[in-house]
Amino acid sequence: MHEAIYEKLKEVARGRCLITYEQLNQDLNLGLDFDKPEDRKRIGGWLDEINRYEHQQNNPMLSAVVVLKNKYIPGEGFFPLARELGRFRGSDKDTFWINELKEVHNHWSSH
Repeated sequence: MHEAIYEKLKEVARGRCLITYEQLNQDLNLGLDFDKPEDRKRIGGWLDEINRYEHQQNNPMLSAVVVLKNKYIPGEGFFPLARELGRFRGSDKDTFWINELKEVHNHWSSH
């Protein structure tokens, strides 16, 4: 698991905030270029790994705090993983994400 990303996401969640993929890239000097599919896949893989770990701990999906710069919603990879983990069963992505984000903020603001 990418420990620096994990720690940054916990910090963001404790502050009840959001962070863009671009800001995460800059803050941690990840050196990713999101115009390249392989770099988008790389960040997605790291976030999936963190979410799987959190799921094993019975925690909500921590990457709910990471959003697209112009849309302020998670990237599309967020929702298929949420389905795979059994967290998202409906069709309303916005409501699911908002509820998941609230759970993340509530959990991490007390830890």
